[in-house]
Amino acid sequence: MTYVVTDACIRCKYTDCVSVCPVDCFHEGETMLVIDPEVCIDCGVCEPECPADAIVADTDPRAAAWLNLNRDLSARWPVIAEMKPAPDDANSFKGVAGKYERYFLPQAAAR
Repeated sequence: MTYVVTDACIRCKYTDCVSVCPVDCFHEGETMLVIDPEVCIDCGVCEPECPADAIVADTDPRAAAWLNLNRDLSARWPVIAEMKPAPDDANSFKGVAGKYERYFLPQAAAR
């Protein structure tokens, strides 16, 4: 089992989850984070830390659409191991529907 980042992360991109992850399984894209399912140890400490409620267990029905995206992008995006400030407008994107279609960018975060 693993945890999965869903589209609720897009444009919010809070990194509270990163600060508690004991195995550095998060990877950073331009508009969201993803979890490497091969590295995640299913400890669950990240899920309650996410202010956008974007992290779910892979047994949650919402995870099915996001597991492959997390797997694929974690192989291309860099690991993020330290908490960073959220985007200035992050709170205005919490709970917004249709974020994947409107705001998702497949590139890695700029370093």
